[in-house]
Amino acid sequence: MTTRIARLPSRALIRIGGPDAKPFLHNLLTQDVETIGEGELRFGALLSPPGRLLFDLFIFGEPDGVLLDVAAERRDALIQRLSMYRLRAAVTVEADDRAVFVGWAGVVEGFAVDPREPALGGRRYGGALDTNAVEDDWQAHRLTVGVPDPSADAPSDKTYPIEADFDLLNGIDFQKGCFIGQETTSRMKRRGAIRNRMLPLEFDGPPPPFGAEVLNGELRAGEVLSGRDGVAMALVRLDRLEGELTVEGRPVRVRRPDWLPAPLPAAE
Repeated sequence: MTTRIARLPSRALIRIGGPDAKPFLHNLLTQDVETIGEGELRFGALLSPPGRLLFDLFIFGEPDGVLLDVAAERRDALIQRLSMYRLRAAVTVEADDRAVFVGWAGVVEGFAVDPREPALGGRRYGGALDTNAVEDDWQAHRLTVGVPDPSADAPSDKTYPIEADFDLLNGIDFQKGCFIGQETTSRMKRRGAIRNRMLPLEFDGPPPPFGAEVLNGELRAGEVLSGRDGVAMALVRLDRLEGELTVEGRPVRVRRPDWLPAPLPAAE
């Protein structure tokens, strides 16, 4: 199998430096940042106080700081928000112009393993690399693996991280203590009050339009997010997956990814 390498123009970097860099981020993000080692990659998010997703991101440990891998179109907004939170912390927050690369379909030397799911391969920051794929190839592979990407699939601030499967994809450390939005997130997990999740949807032909309703009979069972021919990500109701599902009159089926535990985490 030929290893694929692509640059992701849709992603950009922010560098957090200074002696307080790790504790500063640790108190804000869903992920443990204080223990991250050099060359280690973790997945997490910055939430709103009510617990909804504002920024999904990767966290990469460097010798004297931390890199945040974020949606390129949201980088300036995240820099602004982090600067607002900085107050008296001894940290620097600045854009980093290094490129973001992904490698998959084989072991890629020099790439940090994607913490969400090994089948996604790894990520690398900076350097001059020969590529043999483009971002669209990577997005198609991600959908095949069945892993949601909130920035690509559902660019809004209405999604809860557990709905985007962060709890199943190593995106939330429930043992680390406080972070912004922690109360709502922990309560949803503790009570099992999870009614919706992002899961891959399979069908024949081109993808339905973004926002198209998934129906179980006449009942709304979810909505389609981003997609490619034959597969899309959808936000679906867990209590309406049994039976015949359709989108715009076409039959569809929810696929259980290999990383999803059985039985499927469900609502109360």
